Amino acid sequence: MADDKQPHRSRFHKAKDDAQFAKQALSTPQTASAAYRLAFQDTDFLLREDLRPVRFQLELLKPELLLEEAGIESTLVIYGSARIPEPGVADGLEAAATDDASRNIARRLKAKAKYYDEARALARLASQYPCDDKGCRHFVVCSGGGPSIMEAANRGAADEGRESIGLNIVLPHEQAPNRYVTPDLSFQFHYFALRKMHFLLRARAVCVFPGGFGTFDETFELLTLIQTGKIKPIPVLLFGKDFWHRVVNFDALVEEGVVSARDLDLFAFVETAEEAWSIIQNFYENAED
Repeated sequence: MADDKQPHRSRFHKAKDDAQFAKQALSTPQTASAAYRLAFQDTDFLLREDLRPVRFQLELLKPELLLEEAGIESTLVIYGSARIPEPGVADGLEAAATDDASRNIARRLKAKAKYYDEARALARLASQYPCDDKGCRHFVVCSGGGPSIMEAANRGAADEGRESIGLNIVLPHEQAPNRYVTPDLSFQFHYFALRKMHFLLRARAVCVFPGGFGTFDETFELLTLIQTGKIKPIPVLLFGKDFWHRVVNFDALVEEGVVSARDLDLFAFVETAEEAWSIIQNFYENAED
């Protein structure tokens, strides 16, 4: 049966066909007006304040469809600083310091450079996880797509010849995804809320390395979602117990009565990639028993 007689096929032209036909329109005062543009090709129209709900929907839908088409069933999310140096360049920070304050910061960043290697090693371990019977992939490495710890995560997947995801956010200053993100899995977001949602939609575990405001924002939102029962518990592993105890007094939160003692069981501290991966594996092995 010819394609044009197939009962299940639409009798209308596809949007991409009409978009091509529209380019062939005769040049007249009417066709030159912005009002005449196809709505889905009119950028000025799509960027109107009134269209924010539509942009939300598009930003949710585009990565979802592409990840589904790529056969990615679940992810290992890695959060962490964009400022912690790779060990090979850590010495340069201290050499470039011009005063005592900057030298102290450089020393502290250098001490955390080991986490670049741990993030890379963790990504290598996760990337070795086999596909399931349907050919779907699990524990696919997903980072914020930026430098430092994020780069290490995508780099570890690349070490294993496996794809990884990068979820970038538009920022006022010039920036681009790190070079280890798989190009077809590199996404850019305008809305932080939609980006954070995509971090968690497929997450089977979240590993958090030392970081700043962005890392805290993502981590504490995740803990809040688990605490309130909005999402089912998953392994949440904080790398670097000394760092976290220095910057957050978790015990004081309990003592002040603003969180329960059991809330501190929502996460665990780890130091190495092997330790983290073992906890993740044990979590799901026990869940299946």
